[in-house]
Amino acid sequence: MFDFLEDYDLLGAFWVTVKLTVYSGIGALVWGTVLAALRVSPVPVMRWFGTAYVNIVRNIPLTVIIVFSSLGLADVFGITLGAADDFKALSFRLSVLGLGAYTSAFVCEAVRSGINTVPLGQAEAARALGLNFRQVLGLVVLPQAFRSVIGPLTNVLIALTKNTTVAAAIGVGEAALLMKEMIENEAQLLLITAIFAFGFVVLTLPTGLILGWLGKRLAVKR
Repeated sequence: MFDFLEDYDLLGAFWVTVKLTVYSGIGALVWGTVLAALRVSPVPVMRWFGTAYVNIVRNIPLTVIIVFSSLGLADVFGITLGAADDFKALSFRLSVLGLGAYTSAFVCEAVRSGINTVPLGQAEAARALGLNFRQVLGLVVLPQAFRSVIGPLTNVLIALTKNTTVAAAIGVGEAALLMKEMIENEAQLLLITAIFAFGFVVLTLPTGLILGWLGKRLAVKR
């Protein structure tokens, strides 16, 4: 019944999915935090940029962003991220860039909501001690904000894991691309679908449970 699986690198495909999730997640967390800082910045231009980025990017379909990363950045502008001669590496890196840029908009809103939970008096007290905006944000506000938004960030990470399937649109050999190939080659539609559905459950369910528990343990008591 499962003999046909020997002809396909199932674990390899899911490993690519994991790498896409990890690299894109790290990039989205860093850039999303920067965007959240811009959105609460006292400088109007920075607030405008952060707001415009979030409102524009999160309303563009992810498929459009991924395809633009390939056809626009690579083919039109010649941005190859150091992998001009390796199509697989180029597609992977462009996918990480696109997924990270898209997901960062949602990370930004999650982090900003955490920033808003920190009592204003703490920031005012820090400023009274002589700390500048960057110090107040990095030393006082963000550590508490992150502890309060582990749950929302977990949901963003799970959504990112599922969104990695869009990378198949530009030829990244992750799980969704392999599933498409297997369905085309094998007369086992329901079985193949069930296998890949189970694979994504294995990836996302433990993540949700572990980070959910961690969020409750680290939650700031008000």
